[in-house]
Amino acid sequence: MRQPASPGKTWWRGLLTAGLLATALLAPLQAAPWIDAVPRTAIVSAFEPELVLLRSQLRQPRVHRVGGVEFTTGRLQGKPVLLFLSGISMTNAAMNTQRALDHFKVRRILFSGIAGGVDPSLHIGDVAVPRRWAPYLEGVLARETAPGQYQPPPWMNDLVGPGFGPFIPRTVEVRSSRQADTERKAWFEVDAALLATAERIAQTPLERCDAQRQCLSQAPRVVVGGSGVSGAAFVDNAAWREYAFNTFQAQVLDMESAATAQVAYSNRVPFIAFRSLSDLAGGGEGENEMHTFMTLAAGNSARVLLAFLAAHHD
Repeated sequence: MRQPASPGKTWWRGLLTAGLLATALLAPLQAAPWIDAVPRTAIVSAFEPELVLLRSQLRQPRVHRVGGVEFTTGRLQGKPVLLFLSGISMTNAAMNTQRALDHFKVRRILFSGIAGGVDPSLHIGDVAVPRRWAPYLEGVLARETAPGQYQPPPWMNDLVGPGFGPFIPRTVEVRSSRQADTERKAWFEVDAALLATAERIAQTPLERCDAQRQCLSQAPRVVVGGSGVSGAAFVDNAAWREYAFNTFQAQVLDMESAATAQVAYSNRVPFIAFRSLSDLAGGGEGENEMHTFMTLAAGNSARVLLAFLAAHHD
C-alpha cells in the first residue's frame, strides 16, 4: 500500500508545481531569440514602389517571414542591412518597426519613401531629410462654444499650436526605458550623427526625368534639416497644407515616419528618414500629382539613401 506523503514532501511538491506553472505562464512573454544576429541597418519603406530600387541592388538576399511580414537580410553598399515594408499608415509603421526590433539586431533605422510637399520652397522630386518628426494628428476635436469657436477641455494643458476648425493638435504619451514615468512629446528628433552624414551627401545627383520621359520643371535637390509631420490621413487639401506649414513649419508630410521615429526613440535606436516629394499635398494645380511622379520621387529618395549608406561609418 502506498504510504501517504510526509508534510515536508508535500510542501516541496507544491513549491515545485507552482514553479513549473509560473515558468510555463511566463515563457511566452520572454524575448524571442534573434532570427538573425548580425548587427544591421534597417531600411524601411511604406509600400512596394518605394523599395524597388533598393531591392534591385541588394546582395546576398535572404527572406524571413514574421507575422505575415517579409523581412529581407542582405548587403547594400557593402553594409549589412534589413529591408522591409512597414505598410501604409501610422499603426502599421509602429507595429512592424517594433516587430523588426524584436526579431533582428537593428543598429539604426532609415526610412525611404515619398511624401507630400508642404513647404512652398520645395518642389516635386526634391528629397527632404528633416531633423525632427511630429505625429501631428494627435489631438482633440474641441467643443464648439459659439459659431466657429472651439474650446478644449480645461484640464488639457498639452496642446501644440492653434487649431484647424475643431481640431487642435497635442503631444503624444510615450513610454520607454529612458525614465520611470511616461512623458509627453510633440517632436521626435532624428539622430545627430546620422543627420551629419546626410548633410555631407546633400549634393547627391537626383533624377529629373523618369523612364517614360516625364520630366520635372526644375532640377530636384536634397534639403537637410527642418521638420516633418506624419498622420493617418492622406492629404490633398490646400488649406490643410497651409495650416501644417504655418503651425509646424513642416517641409513634408507623410503617414509613417513619425510613428517609426517614436518607436526608435522608445527603443533607443538611431533614426533618420529620407522623403522625396511625389506631390504637393493639394497645393498644386489640377489633380494630385502622386501617381504621375511617384516612381521618380521614390527613386530619388532611394538614391540619397544609397549615398548615405556608402558615406556613413560607425
